Amino acid sequence: MKDYIFTLELKVRDYEVDYEGIVNNANYLHYLEHTRHEFCDKAGLSFEAMQQEGIVPVLNRVEIDYKDPLRSGDVMESKLWVEMKGVRFVFHQDIFNKKTGKQAIKAIVSCVCIENGKLTRGERLAEAFKEYL
Repeated sequence: MKDYIFTLELKVRDYEVDYEGIVNNANYLHYLEHTRHEFCDKAGLSFEAMQQEGIVPVLNRVEIDYKDPLRSGDVMESKLWVEMKGVRFVFHQDIFNKKTGKQAIKAIVSCVCIENGKLTRGERLAEAFKEYL
């Protein structure tokens, strides 16, 4: 495992929990996506800028291991590191409960790049992410 290159702190909101009082599994996808978007912003290529340049990152695989549930009001640290595997950008993302230090989820999310309607090797994203790869 590499060192994390980006961390985002988020708080669980009441409407994100289910009847059992834990975060609904689908909400973790939102946390992961929000973290990636914020990372892209930090790397200097926001999703708005990507759109303007005709770049569309498309998820092609998401793997999530649910470890320890988060509950309403919990503060989490969403962390990631990224690598390239061929034409895919693979984001290794983990979410931790800030108070307990327990890992809530472990995820691997990969995406490919479509530029102006065609699958590419993601050169533009690779350039934006070069210091992180």
